[in-house]
Amino acid sequence: MKSIFFIDLDNTIYFTKPNEEQLMRGLYNVLDKQDLGVSDEQYQLSKKEMLRTPFQKVANKYGFKQEAIDNAIKYLVTGEVTSPLTPGDDYHYIKSLKGRKFIVTAGFLRKQTTKVKMLGIADDFEEVYIVDVTTSNENKKNAFEALIKKHNLNPDDILVIGDDAESEIKFGLELGLTTFLLDPENLHPDAETTFRGKDLTHLHEAAGQL
Repeated sequence: MKSIFFIDLDNTIYFTKPNEEQLMRGLYNVLDKQDLGVSDEQYQLSKKEMLRTPFQKVANKYGFKQEAIDNAIKYLVTGEVTSPLTPGDDYHYIKSLKGRKFIVTAGFLRKQTTKVKMLGIADDFEEVYIVDVTTSNENKKNAFEALIKKHNLNPDDILVIGDDAESEIKFGLELGLTTFLLDPENLHPDAETTFRGKDLTHLHEAAGQL
């Protein structure tokens, strides 16, 4: 049975698409004023990816001009979420897991911190670990290792839960951890993972908590 949970925030605990206006409008306003160096079609495609993937990765993928990227990051560093967010419909499956729960998320420190606050879920977790993309080259693998060391955790007791096959799922497997890939849109049909689901209905089964 798993009794320790490393849980992603964006598109796992809550979903960005239903909250796009609140989460992304400020960034879109900044980008609309920049010379991105890409076509409008590419820009619209990039917006869809920004809902699931960190801004810098998307900007680099589409070849945004560096000045535009720098201006966007200046905005993002100070960005906050100031209105309530709603956890996903399946959040009760996460909340009802028995054991120690940690949010492990990557992004801009202030933005991620205020997301947790506006979701009203801070008390459900022992710790919120934020990989701050502006101050460190750390990734979620480093975050998992840091938490294991800090709290003297047994890797055999850990289940990693998240939607990113190339981040928390990949790094969890590299550390020998059990993983649950949440993939509602079947974006990663061939990704390696211990367990997978289009929703969290079978999360307790994966955790051995039936």
